[in-house]
Amino acid sequence: MEFKNTLYTNDNLFILNGLNSNLVDLIYLDPPFNSKRFYSAPIGSKAAGASFKDMWSWEDVNEEYLNTLAQNYPALTTLIASIGVTHSKAMMAYLTYMAQRIIEMHRVLKDTGSLYLHCDPTASHYLKVVLDEIFGKSNFRNEIIWCYTGPGSPNMRQFNRKHDIIFWYSKGDKWTFNKEQVLLPYKDGTPHSGGFIEKDGSRLVPEEYTKGKVPETWWTDIAVAPRSKKEYTGYPTQKPLALLHRIIKASSNEGDIVFDPFCGCATTCVAAQQLGRKWIGIDIEKQAVDILVERLSDDAGMFKDFINTEIIPQRTDIQIVEPTKSVKERLCKEQDGLCNGCGTKFDIWNLEIDHIIPKSKGGGNYYENYQLLCANCNKIKSDNPMEILRLKIKTRTELLKKKIIFGE
Repeated sequence: MEFKNTLYTNDNLFILNGLNSNLVDLIYLDPPFNSKRFYSAPIGSKAAGASFKDMWSWEDVNEEYLNTLAQNYPALTTLIASIGVTHSKAMMAYLTYMAQRIIEMHRVLKDTGSLYLHCDPTASHYLKVVLDEIFGKSNFRNEIIWCYTGPGSPNMRQFNRKHDIIFWYSKGDKWTFNKEQVLLPYKDGTPHSGGFIEKDGSRLVPEEYTKGKVPETWWTDIAVAPRSKKEYTGYPTQKPLALLHRIIKASSNEGDIVFDPFCGCATTCVAAQQLGRKWIGIDIEKQAVDILVERLSDDAGMFKDFINTEIIPQRTDIQIVEPTKSVKERLCKEQDGLCNGCGTKFDIWNLEIDHIIPKSKGGGNYYENYQLLCANCNKIKSDNPMEILRLKIKTRTELLKKKIIFGE
């Protein structure tokens, strides 16, 4: 099937669940930073009306999500739980939210692919540990510091905070790095070091050194998006095209698929299109569609390859298995006849096949997505993730315990 550039407007976890494994070549994400701020675009700008809160609590991500992580990442689960004690419940919620999504990003990334995570010092140290655990610390490639200038406050009592952090991880021991595509000119036109010293004391510079230098891990030559009136949409936290151009050129090739699960005003999608890459974008704000359409339409008529859909994709990289009697018998044997929700033992005819990830949230008809629940748990779970069922069971158990102890 022919690939089509696509922008999804939904919770990115649902979309990620429905994307095939080993699908994309490069992921760039600029997620919320847990900055405890509310962002909104100014009236009159292209992005007017767009807003998001960057404040986290267990209303956004409840503690039951840690149960899912614990199955495959027990050390990471313990770490996140401890951060809830040493830092705050809000940071614990934020990292749980991010970990869930990074796990799925790792799955959809090709074995030769790379991920660039954009953040700031608010949670960068915690996010790096999450990335080390999911991608493997040996696959950490660079910590890039993007430096920029801007006004400070007259009442400042500390140095002006004007840099972001970008973590680059590869999925494996092979990755794309097109250094010749991102070379920078030397300040005086010639390399100031390197090469080989001849007997007469002169320096022989290899030809590749004369073309420019590979950027260091601190980038000071890229201005923030608001400095460009032509480029700036007014979208909160918009990143400049030049930043994405450098990352996309360095870590992908023409025709590769670039993916941004927090695409906002779609800078990554626009940059990928300009550089001859395919792209997938996700944003929970439906206004992202209008901004992307306008930006692509303004950019040499590149709107022709764009489609938008809110339909959650269905994975095709795994075997489709219909929920038959034999599937139910196999599940019953594996679960030892226990309901996967309340843990009560039932005869097989009192158990029902359920989609762990609901079909409406990207879950498909494959064996790994099936489980058996009793009729009551299946009704309570309904069209929701398992975490909702676990939370309701936990709440019900606590209420029953309270009634027994206090006689209420």
